[in-house]
Amino acid sequence: MRLLDLTLDSPAENVALDEALIEHAEQSGNPVEMVRIWEPPQVMVVIGRSSKVDDEVHLDRCRQHAVPVLRRSSGGAAIVTGPGCLMYGLVMSYELRPTLRMIENAHQCVLAALATSLARHIPGVHRAGISDLVTADELKFSGNSLRCRRNYLLYHGTLLYDFPLHLINSYLGTPPRQPDYRQGRDHASFVTNLPLSESQIRETVLQTFDGSYPLSDWPRQRMQKLVSEKYTRDDWNFRH
Repeated sequence: MRLLDLTLDSPAENVALDEALIEHAEQSGNPVEMVRIWEPPQVMVVIGRSSKVDDEVHLDRCRQHAVPVLRRSSGGAAIVTGPGCLMYGLVMSYELRPTLRMIENAHQCVLAALATSLARHIPGVHRAGISDLVTADELKFSGNSLRCRRNYLLYHGTLLYDFPLHLINSYLGTPPRQPDYRQGRDHASFVTNLPLSESQIRETVLQTFDGSYPLSDWPRQRMQKLVSEKYTRDDWNFRH
């Protein structure tokens, strides 16, 4: 896979870039796959494509603390991310991996590979629910979501390693949908940081997905267009 190790300056740019990458791949003509690694330079809330902000986010508190709230192009529930949370994104080709057209296969393909790699450092790591990775005692450290296009799949997620976990309770309410394994636990009792360094996690992700070929160029103009037309607009981020 091509590697894009890139964190941009603003929350909107970082969220927009993942969508720009899959749009760029859709128009590339030749099967191309890539892995992006980045880490938010500030705390932010990112909600799912179909999330209801009022149901999932403590919006008043976010505004009080100047925490940006953005809506991503993929599904799933709201997350809080920032420094201490490594983000990864995969753009994968249906032509090269036709079985990924089945959503369950996509989750299994990515999460089984990541779990196997991380378990070499932390025994017992496994997939739980639909799209989480957890420790042996079922504490969540990774949430993931996907976006399907005609020829490509965007699969992206979080890897907590040194994140101030109390911020999750501060900015998020109780999720409207919960996996059975959560057993009603609040955020503080449900999530954890991986006992690994940022460099160890980064290396694990890149080895898992063979991210060894740097991407020489990336869709800057497409990203900026998405920022201006979508990710900085309240009618996208706060739509009902």
